Amino acid sequence: MNMRTPLKNVRHLGSAREGADHFWMQRVTAVANLVLGLFLVWLIASLAGADYVTVKSTLANPIVALLLAMLIVSATIHMRLGMQVIIEDYITRDSTKIVLLLLNNFFAILVAAASVWAILKLSFA
Repeated sequence: MNMRTPLKNVRHLGSAREGADHFWMQRVTAVANLVLGLFLVWLIASLAGADYVTVKSTLANPIVALLLAMLIVSATIHMRLGMQVIIEDYITRDSTKIVLLLLNNFFAILVAAASVWAILKLSFA
């Protein structure tokens, strides 16, 4: 018994085998953002009212800088995946969709690079 549609038989296209990867990456980054976001809330609450030297020394701690960099990378990956789904679902013209997907990738890389650079500058200064 053949379960394929006539259009699928004509095109001879099977599964792209990438749908689950996108789904799981979105979920994994969401969980990572939750955990790292709680760390960020705790960090901000613990530094509320602290003087400049205390804040600077706390942000210079390698563990704090690493966790903040992980939050930035995870959040930008999550942002890129979310915007990719929106673009793929709601933009119908292929040329516009390709341009927007490229811009989405470049924007996510730019945000991540600038943010990680700022964290490194704070931690090494």
